[in-house]
Amino acid sequence: MPVARPAPGRIRGLLHETMGGLPRQFWWLWTSTLINRLGAFVVTFLSLYLTHDRGYSDSYAGLVASLFGLGSAVSALGAGVLTDRIGRRPTLVASQLGTALFTAVLGFADGRTAIAVVAFLVGLCSNASRPAVSAIIADLVPAEDRVRAYALNYWAINIGFGLSAAAAGLIATHGYLTLFLLDALSTLVCAVVIFIRIPETKPAAPPAAQAKEPAVGLGTVFRDGRFMTVVALNLLLALVFQQGSTTLAVGMGHAGITSTEYGLVIGLNGVLIVVLQIPLTRWMEGRSRTGLLIASCLFAGWGFGLAALAGSSAWIFAGSVAVWTIGEILNAPTMMSLVAELAPTHARGRYQGVYSLSWSLASFVGPAAGGVLLEQAGPVMLWGVCAVCGTVAAIGHVLLGRRTGGTAGRDHDVTDVRTPAPAEAVKAPAGS
Repeated sequence: MPVARPAPGRIRGLLHETMGGLPRQFWWLWTSTLINRLGAFVVTFLSLYLTHDRGYSDSYAGLVASLFGLGSAVSALGAGVLTDRIGRRPTLVASQLGTALFTAVLGFADGRTAIAVVAFLVGLCSNASRPAVSAIIADLVPAEDRVRAYALNYWAINIGFGLSAAAAGLIATHGYLTLFLLDALSTLVCAVVIFIRIPETKPAAPPAAQAKEPAVGLGTVFRDGRFMTVVALNLLLALVFQQGSTTLAVGMGHAGITSTEYGLVIGLNGVLIVVLQIPLTRWMEGRSRTGLLIASCLFAGWGFGLAALAGSSAWIFAGSVAVWTIGEILNAPTMMSLVAELAPTHARGRYQGVYSLSWSLASFVGPAAGGVLLEQAGPVMLWGVCAVCGTVAAIGHVLLGRRTGGTAGRDHDVTDVRTPAPAEAVKAPAGS
Protein backbone atom coordinates (compact mmCIF):
# COMPACT_ATOMS: atom_id res chain seq x y z
CA MET A 1 0.00 0.00 0.00
CA PRO A 2 1.58 3.32 -1.06
CA VAL A 3 2.42 5.76 1.68
CA ALA A 4 1.03 9.24 1.23
CA ARG A 5 3.65 11.94 1.02
CA PRO A 6 3.66 14.56 3.80
CA ALA A 7 1.97 17.86 2.95
CA PRO A 8 5.29 19.72 2.39
CA GLY A 9 6.33 16.98 -0.04
CA ARG A 10 3.08 17.27 -1.96
CA ILE A 11 3.45 21.05 -2.13
CA ARG A 12 7.03 20.73 -3.42
CA GLY A 13 5.85 18.19 -5.99
CA LEU A 14 3.06 20.52 -7.14
CA LEU A 15 5.46 23.44 -7.47
CA HIS A 16 7.96 21.30 -9.41
CA GLU A 17 5.29 20.06 -11.80
CA THR A 18 3.95 23.59 -12.30
CA MET A 19 7.24 25.48 -12.55
CA GLY A 20 9.74 22.87 -13.67
CA GLY A 21 11.00 22.30 -17.19
CA LEU A 22 10.67 25.87 -18.45
CA PRO A 23 13.65 27.61 -20.12
CA ARG A 24 15.94 29.77 -18.00
CA GLN A 25 15.26 32.77 -20.24
CA PHE A 26 11.56 32.46 -19.43
CA TRP A 27 12.34 32.90 -15.73
CA TRP A 28 14.37 36.03 -16.45
CA LEU A 29 11.36 37.37 -18.35
CA TRP A 30 9.15 36.35 -15.41
CA THR A 31 11.48 38.18 -13.03
CA SER A 32 11.45 41.33 -15.15
CA THR A 33 7.64 41.22 -15.24
CA LEU A 34 7.50 40.91 -11.46
CA ILE A 35 9.93 43.82 -10.98
CA ASN A 36 7.94 45.96 -13.38
CA ARG A 37 4.61 45.24 -11.69
CA LEU A 38 6.01 45.72 -8.20
CA GLY A 39 6.62 49.33 -9.18
CA ALA A 40 3.44 49.86 -11.18
CA PHE A 41 2.05 52.61 -9.00
CA VAL A 42 1.01 55.33 -11.41
CA VAL A 43 -1.86 53.78 -13.38
CA THR A 44 -3.60 52.59 -10.21
CA PHE A 45 -3.47 55.99 -8.53
CA LEU A 46 -3.52 58.34 -11.54
CA SER A 47 -7.18 59.37 -11.21
CA LEU A 48 -6.81 59.87 -7.46
CA TYR A 49 -3.67 61.95 -8.06
CA LEU A 50 -5.41 64.18 -10.60
CA THR A 51 -8.56 64.79 -8.54
CA HIS A 52 -7.31 64.85 -4.95
CA ASP A 53 -3.74 66.10 -5.28
CA ARG A 54 -3.98 68.36 -8.34
CA GLY A 55 -7.61 69.44 -7.93
CA TYR A 56 -8.80 68.56 -11.44
CA SER A 57 -12.39 67.49 -12.11
CA ASP A 58 -13.64 63.93 -12.33
CA SER A 59 -14.41 64.44 -16.02
CA TYR A 60 -10.83 65.55 -16.72
CA ALA A 61 -9.48 62.51 -14.86
CA GLY A 62 -11.74 60.35 -17.02
CA LEU A 63 -10.44 62.06 -20.16
CA VAL A 64 -6.83 61.38 -19.12
CA ALA A 65 -7.67 57.73 -18.43
CA SER A 66 -9.27 57.49 -21.88
CA LEU A 67 -6.21 59.04 -23.53
CA PHE A 68 -4.03 56.51 -21.72
CA GLY A 69 -6.27 53.77 -23.16
CA LEU A 70 -6.12 55.35 -26.61
CA GLY A 71 -2.31 55.29 -26.50
CA SER A 72 -2.47 51.63 -25.52
CA ALA A 73 -4.76 50.88 -28.48
CA VAL A 74 -2.46 52.63 -30.97
CA SER A 75 0.64 50.86 -29.68
CA ALA A 76 -0.99 47.43 -29.75
CA LEU A 77 -0.84 47.40 -33.54
CA GLY A 78 2.42 49.31 -34.02
CA ALA A 79 4.31 47.27 -31.43
CA GLY A 80 3.03 44.04 -32.94
CA VAL A 81 4.52 45.00 -36.30
CA LEU A 82 7.81 46.11 -34.73
CA THR A 83 8.03 42.86 -32.74
CA ASP A 84 8.03 40.91 -36.01
CA ARG A 85 10.18 43.32 -38.01
CA ILE A 86 12.99 44.52 -35.75
CA GLY A 87 12.71 41.82 -33.10
CA ARG A 88 11.20 41.08 -29.71
CA ARG A 89 14.11 42.26 -27.56
CA PRO A 90 14.64 45.75 -29.08
CA THR A 91 10.88 46.40 -29.10
CA LEU A 92 10.57 45.39 -25.45
CA VAL A 93 13.62 47.35 -24.29
CA ALA A 94 12.52 50.47 -26.19
CA SER A 95 9.05 50.14 -24.73
CA GLN A 96 10.36 49.95 -21.17
CA LEU A 97 12.80 52.83 -21.63
CA GLY A 98 10.07 55.01 -23.11
CA THR A 99 7.68 54.10 -20.30
CA ALA A 100 10.28 54.93 -17.65
CA LEU A 101 11.03 58.30 -19.27
CA PHE A 102 7.43 59.45 -19.73
CA THR A 103 6.32 58.16 -16.32
CA ALA A 104 8.96 60.34 -14.69
CA VAL A 105 7.97 63.29 -16.91
CA LEU A 106 4.31 62.79 -15.94
CA GLY A 107 5.23 63.38 -12.30
CA PHE A 108 6.54 66.85 -13.19
CA ALA A 109 3.98 67.73 -15.90
CA ASP A 110 1.81 70.74 -15.20
CA GLY A 111 -1.25 71.99 -17.04
CA ARG A 112 -4.17 70.14 -18.56
CA THR A 113 -2.70 69.76 -22.04
CA ALA A 114 0.74 68.66 -20.88
CA ILE A 115 -0.62 66.02 -18.50
CA ALA A 116 -3.02 64.68 -21.13
CA VAL A 117 -0.31 64.42 -23.79
CA VAL A 118 2.19 62.71 -21.47
CA ALA A 119 -0.48 60.29 -20.22
CA PHE A 120 -1.15 59.32 -23.85
CA LEU A 121 2.60 58.70 -24.36
CA VAL A 122 2.81 56.59 -21.18
CA GLY A 123 -0.06 54.43 -22.46
CA LEU A 124 1.58 54.26 -25.89
CA CYS A 125 4.91 53.01 -24.51
CA SER A 126 3.69 50.79 -21.70
CA ASN A 127 1.33 48.70 -23.82
CA ALA A 128 3.98 48.28 -26.53
CA SER A 129 5.60 45.63 -24.35
CA ARG A 130 2.63 43.24 -24.43
CA PRO A 131 3.00 41.80 -27.96
CA ALA A 132 6.75 41.39 -27.45
CA VAL A 133 6.40 39.58 -24.10
CA SER A 134 3.72 37.26 -25.46
CA ALA A 135 5.79 36.52 -28.57
CA ILE A 136 8.91 35.79 -26.50
CA ILE A 137 7.01 33.25 -24.41
CA ALA A 138 5.64 31.61 -27.56
CA ASP A 139 9.17 31.52 -29.03
CA LEU A 140 10.83 30.09 -25.92
CA VAL A 141 8.26 27.65 -24.60
CA PRO A 142 7.07 24.50 -26.41
CA ALA A 143 3.36 24.38 -27.27
CA GLU A 144 2.63 21.76 -24.61
CA ASP A 145 3.91 24.09 -21.85
CA ARG A 146 2.52 27.42 -23.03
CA VAL A 147 -0.67 27.48 -20.96
CA ARG A 148 1.48 26.88 -17.89
CA ALA A 149 4.00 29.56 -18.91
CA TYR A 150 1.35 32.19 -19.64
CA ALA A 151 -0.36 31.34 -16.34
CA LEU A 152 2.90 31.81 -14.43
CA ASN A 153 3.55 35.13 -16.16
CA TYR A 154 0.02 36.24 -15.30
CA TRP A 155 0.68 35.13 -11.73
CA ALA A 156 3.76 37.40 -11.57
CA ILE A 157 1.69 40.31 -12.87
CA ASN A 158 -0.87 39.89 -10.11
CA ILE A 159 1.66 39.32 -7.33
CA GLY A 160 3.36 42.56 -8.34
CA PHE A 161 0.10 44.44 -8.76
CA GLY A 162 -1.23 43.35 -5.38
CA LEU A 163 1.93 44.33 -3.51
CA SER A 164 2.36 47.60 -5.40
CA ALA A 165 -1.25 48.65 -4.80
CA ALA A 166 -0.82 48.04 -1.08
CA ALA A 167 2.50 49.89 -0.94
CA ALA A 168 1.41 52.79 -3.12
CA GLY A 169 -1.07 54.07 -0.56
CA LEU A 170 1.69 54.34 2.03
CA ILE A 171 4.21 55.84 -0.38
CA ALA A 172 1.70 58.46 -1.55
CA THR A 173 1.65 59.95 1.95
CA HIS A 174 5.18 61.21 1.23
CA GLY A 175 4.04 62.81 -2.02
CA TYR A 176 2.80 61.51 -5.36
CA LEU A 177 6.04 62.46 -7.10
CA THR A 178 7.70 59.60 -5.21
CA LEU A 179 5.23 57.18 -6.83
CA PHE A 180 6.06 58.43 -10.31
CA LEU A 181 9.82 58.23 -9.78
CA LEU A 182 9.74 54.76 -8.18
CA ASP A 183 7.52 53.51 -11.01
CA ALA A 184 9.99 54.89 -13.55
CA LEU A 185 12.93 53.33 -11.69
CA SER A 186 11.35 49.86 -11.55
CA THR A 187 10.58 50.04 -15.28
CA LEU A 188 14.17 51.04 -15.99
CA VAL A 189 15.44 48.07 -13.95
CA CYS A 190 13.11 45.84 -15.95
CA ALA A 191 14.62 47.14 -19.21
CA VAL A 192 18.15 46.44 -17.92
CA VAL A 193 17.24 42.86 -16.95
CA ILE A 194 15.76 42.24 -20.39
CA PHE A 195 18.75 43.78 -22.19
CA ILE A 196 21.30 41.75 -20.21
CA ARG A 197 19.56 38.40 -19.71
CA ILE A 198 17.05 37.80 -22.52
CA PRO A 199 18.41 37.10 -26.01
CA GLU A 200 16.55 37.87 -29.21
CA THR A 201 14.07 35.03 -29.80
CA LYS A 202 12.65 36.07 -33.16
CA PRO A 203 12.65 32.94 -35.36
CA ALA A 204 14.89 32.90 -38.40
CA ALA A 205 13.41 33.36 -41.84
CA PRO A 206 11.36 30.36 -43.01
CA PRO A 207 13.42 27.58 -44.61
CA ALA A 208 13.30 26.94 -48.32
CA ALA A 209 10.54 24.40 -47.88
CA GLN A 210 8.31 27.17 -46.55
CA ALA A 211 9.54 29.91 -48.84
CA LYS A 212 6.21 30.00 -50.69
CA GLU A 213 4.35 30.90 -47.51
CA PRO A 214 2.79 34.34 -48.14
CA ALA A 215 3.95 37.35 -46.18
CA VAL A 216 1.70 38.26 -43.27
CA GLY A 217 0.80 41.92 -42.79
CA LEU A 218 -1.78 43.50 -40.54
CA GLY A 219 -4.33 43.20 -43.34
CA THR A 220 -3.78 39.45 -43.40
CA VAL A 221 -4.40 39.26 -39.65
CA PHE A 222 -7.65 41.22 -39.90
CA ARG A 223 -8.80 38.94 -42.74
CA ASP A 224 -8.20 35.82 -40.64
CA GLY A 225 -11.84 35.15 -39.84
CA ARG A 226 -11.26 32.49 -37.22
CA PHE A 227 -8.73 34.59 -35.32
CA MET A 228 -10.80 37.78 -35.51
CA THR A 229 -13.77 35.86 -34.13
CA VAL A 230 -11.60 34.94 -31.13
CA VAL A 231 -10.57 38.60 -30.78
CA ALA A 232 -14.20 39.78 -30.98
CA LEU A 233 -15.27 37.32 -28.27
CA ASN A 234 -12.36 38.46 -26.12
CA LEU A 235 -13.36 42.12 -26.63
CA LEU A 236 -16.86 41.31 -25.39
CA LEU A 237 -15.46 39.66 -22.28
CA ALA A 238 -12.84 42.39 -21.75
CA LEU A 239 -15.62 44.99 -21.64
CA VAL A 240 -17.10 43.04 -18.74
CA PHE A 241 -13.77 42.76 -16.90
CA GLN A 242 -13.20 46.52 -17.26
CA GLN A 243 -16.15 47.15 -14.94
CA GLY A 244 -14.15 45.66 -12.09
CA SER A 245 -11.73 48.57 -12.01
CA THR A 246 -14.21 51.35 -12.81
CA THR A 247 -17.98 51.11 -12.33
CA LEU A 248 -17.76 48.53 -9.54
CA ALA A 249 -16.26 51.14 -7.21
CA VAL A 250 -18.92 53.70 -8.15
CA GLY A 251 -21.74 51.19 -7.78
CA MET A 252 -20.50 50.03 -4.39
CA GLY A 253 -20.22 53.66 -3.28
CA HIS A 254 -23.83 54.34 -4.30
CA ALA A 255 -24.84 51.23 -2.32
CA GLY A 256 -23.31 52.67 0.85
CA ILE A 257 -20.17 50.51 0.90
CA THR A 258 -17.31 52.32 2.64
CA SER A 259 -13.93 52.87 1.01
CA THR A 260 -12.35 50.48 3.52
CA GLU A 261 -14.86 47.76 2.64
CA TYR A 262 -14.31 48.43 -1.06
CA GLY A 263 -10.54 48.06 -0.63
CA LEU A 264 -11.01 44.69 1.07
CA VAL A 265 -13.51 43.47 -1.53
CA ILE A 266 -11.46 44.43 -4.59
CA GLY A 267 -8.27 43.22 -2.91
CA LEU A 268 -9.84 39.77 -2.85
CA ASN A 269 -9.29 39.61 -6.62
CA GLY A 270 -5.51 39.78 -6.33
CA VAL A 271 -5.38 37.47 -3.31
CA LEU A 272 -7.40 34.76 -5.06
CA ILE A 273 -5.28 34.97 -8.21
CA VAL A 274 -2.07 34.59 -6.20
CA VAL A 275 -3.49 31.66 -4.19
CA LEU A 276 -5.44 29.83 -6.91
CA GLN A 277 -3.44 30.41 -10.10
CA ILE A 278 -1.05 27.46 -9.63
CA PRO A 279 -3.58 24.81 -8.49
CA LEU A 280 -6.10 25.86 -11.14
CA THR A 281 -3.38 25.79 -13.80
CA ARG A 282 -2.66 22.18 -12.84
CA TRP A 283 -6.37 21.40 -12.97
CA MET A 284 -6.67 22.95 -16.45
CA GLU A 285 -4.06 20.63 -17.98
CA GLY A 286 -5.61 18.00 -20.25
CA ARG A 287 -9.00 19.71 -20.38
CA SER A 288 -10.84 21.00 -23.44
CA ARG A 289 -9.71 24.48 -24.36
CA THR A 290 -13.18 25.36 -25.63
CA GLY A 291 -14.67 24.09 -22.38
CA LEU A 292 -12.30 26.27 -20.35
CA LEU A 293 -13.13 29.35 -22.41
CA ILE A 294 -16.86 28.71 -22.07
CA ALA A 295 -16.51 28.30 -18.31
CA SER A 296 -14.38 31.45 -18.02
CA CYS A 297 -17.01 33.53 -19.86
CA LEU A 298 -19.84 32.22 -17.68
CA PHE A 299 -17.90 32.71 -14.45
CA ALA A 300 -16.97 36.25 -15.51
CA GLY A 301 -20.36 37.34 -16.81
CA TRP A 302 -22.46 35.81 -14.06
CA GLY A 303 -19.92 36.75 -11.43
CA PHE A 304 -20.47 40.41 -12.27
CA GLY A 305 -24.18 39.68 -12.64
CA LEU A 306 -24.23 38.51 -9.03
CA ALA A 307 -23.56 42.11 -7.98
CA ALA A 308 -27.14 42.93 -9.01
CA LEU A 309 -28.27 41.00 -5.91
CA ALA A 310 -25.80 42.65 -3.53
CA GLY A 311 -27.83 45.65 -2.40
CA SER A 312 -25.72 47.11 0.41
CA SER A 313 -24.03 43.82 1.34
CA ALA A 314 -20.24 43.87 1.10
CA TRP A 315 -20.30 40.09 1.51
CA ILE A 316 -22.30 39.55 -1.67
CA PHE A 317 -20.05 41.97 -3.54
CA ALA A 318 -17.11 39.90 -2.27
CA GLY A 319 -18.80 36.73 -3.53
CA SER A 320 -19.27 38.40 -6.90
CA VAL A 321 -15.56 39.28 -7.07
CA ALA A 322 -14.60 35.71 -6.12
CA VAL A 323 -16.72 34.23 -8.93
CA TRP A 324 -15.49 36.51 -11.70
CA THR A 325 -11.90 36.14 -10.50
CA ILE A 326 -12.12 32.40 -11.21
CA GLY A 327 -13.23 33.30 -14.73
CA GLU A 328 -10.24 35.62 -15.05
CA ILE A 329 -7.83 32.88 -13.92
CA LEU A 330 -9.29 30.38 -16.41
CA ASN A 331 -9.41 32.82 -19.31
CA ALA A 332 -6.06 34.61 -19.38
CA PRO A 333 -3.56 31.75 -19.95
CA THR A 334 -5.99 29.72 -22.07
CA MET A 335 -6.69 32.59 -24.45
CA MET A 336 -3.04 33.63 -24.77
CA SER A 337 -2.00 30.06 -25.53
CA LEU A 338 -4.72 29.86 -28.19
CA VAL A 339 -3.54 33.10 -29.81
CA ALA A 340 0.05 31.80 -29.86
CA GLU A 341 -1.07 28.65 -31.69
CA LEU A 342 -3.30 30.48 -34.17
CA ALA A 343 -0.44 32.81 -35.17
CA PRO A 344 2.10 31.82 -37.84
CA THR A 345 5.58 31.66 -36.33
CA HIS A 346 6.87 34.66 -38.27
CA ALA A 347 3.79 36.80 -37.43
CA ARG A 348 3.39 36.22 -33.70
CA GLY A 349 3.96 39.88 -32.90
CA ARG A 350 1.21 41.07 -35.23
CA TYR A 351 -1.28 38.50 -33.96
CA GLN A 352 -0.47 39.24 -30.32
CA GLY A 353 -0.75 42.96 -31.09
CA VAL A 354 -4.24 42.61 -32.57
CA TYR A 355 -5.25 40.43 -29.62
CA SER A 356 -3.88 43.10 -27.25
CA LEU A 357 -5.93 45.66 -29.16
CA SER A 358 -9.12 44.05 -27.86
CA TRP A 359 -8.03 44.79 -24.28
CA SER A 360 -6.96 48.32 -25.16
CA LEU A 361 -10.27 49.08 -26.86
CA ALA A 362 -12.09 47.67 -23.84
CA SER A 363 -10.08 49.94 -21.51
CA PHE A 364 -11.03 52.89 -23.75
CA VAL A 365 -14.74 52.09 -24.23
CA GLY A 366 -15.62 49.99 -21.17
CA PRO A 367 -15.41 52.61 -18.38
CA ALA A 368 -17.45 55.17 -20.34
CA ALA A 369 -20.09 52.66 -21.45
CA GLY A 370 -20.39 51.19 -17.97
CA GLY A 371 -20.64 54.63 -16.39
CA VAL A 372 -23.41 55.74 -18.75
CA LEU A 373 -25.33 52.50 -18.21
CA LEU A 374 -24.97 52.78 -14.43
CA GLU A 375 -26.14 56.41 -14.42
CA GLN A 376 -29.01 56.05 -16.89
CA ALA A 377 -30.34 52.55 -16.15
CA GLY A 378 -29.08 51.71 -12.66
CA PRO A 379 -26.86 48.97 -11.19
CA VAL A 380 -29.26 46.07 -11.76
CA MET A 381 -29.31 46.76 -15.50
CA LEU A 382 -25.51 47.24 -15.63
CA TRP A 383 -24.73 43.95 -13.92
CA GLY A 384 -27.47 42.19 -15.89
CA VAL A 385 -25.86 43.36 -19.14
CA CYS A 386 -22.53 41.98 -17.90
CA ALA A 387 -24.20 38.59 -17.36
CA VAL A 388 -25.67 38.71 -20.86
CA CYS A 389 -22.29 39.63 -22.40
CA GLY A 390 -20.59 36.72 -20.64
CA THR A 391 -23.31 34.34 -21.82
CA VAL A 392 -23.10 35.58 -25.42
CA ALA A 393 -19.29 35.15 -25.36
CA ALA A 394 -19.72 31.61 -24.01
CA ILE A 395 -22.19 30.76 -26.78
CA GLY A 396 -19.74 32.21 -29.30
CA HIS A 397 -17.03 29.84 -28.08
CA VAL A 398 -19.46 26.91 -28.28
CA LEU A 399 -20.23 27.72 -31.92
CA LEU A 400 -16.58 28.39 -32.76
CA GLY A 401 -15.50 25.12 -31.17
CA ARG A 402 -18.09 23.16 -33.16
CA ARG A 403 -17.10 24.85 -36.41
CA THR A 404 -13.35 24.45 -36.08
CA GLY A 405 -13.10 20.90 -34.78
CA GLY A 406 -10.34 19.60 -32.55
CA THR A 407 -7.01 18.88 -34.23
CA ALA A 408 -3.88 20.75 -33.21
CA GLY A 409 -1.33 22.51 -35.36
CA ARG A 410 -1.13 25.73 -37.32
CA ASP A 411 -2.42 24.11 -40.50
CA HIS A 412 -5.39 22.68 -38.69
CA ASP A 413 -8.04 23.97 -36.36
CA VAL A 414 -6.65 24.48 -32.88
CA THR A 415 -9.54 26.18 -31.15
CA ASP A 416 -10.82 23.05 -29.41
CA VAL A 417 -7.65 21.12 -28.62
CA ARG A 418 -7.17 20.05 -25.05
CA THR A 419 -4.71 21.91 -22.90
CA PRO A 420 -1.64 19.68 -22.75
CA ALA A 421 -0.89 17.41 -19.85
CA PRO A 422 2.43 17.95 -18.06
CA ALA A 423 5.49 16.52 -19.77
CA GLU A 424 5.90 13.82 -17.12
CA ALA A 425 2.52 12.41 -18.06
CA VAL A 426 3.23 12.02 -21.76
CA LYS A 427 6.69 10.47 -21.80
CA ALA A 428 7.09 7.57 -24.18
CA PRO A 429 7.71 4.18 -22.57
CA ALA A 430 11.32 3.17 -22.13
CA GLY A 431 12.81 1.48 -25.16
CA SER A 432 10.31 2.94 -27.62
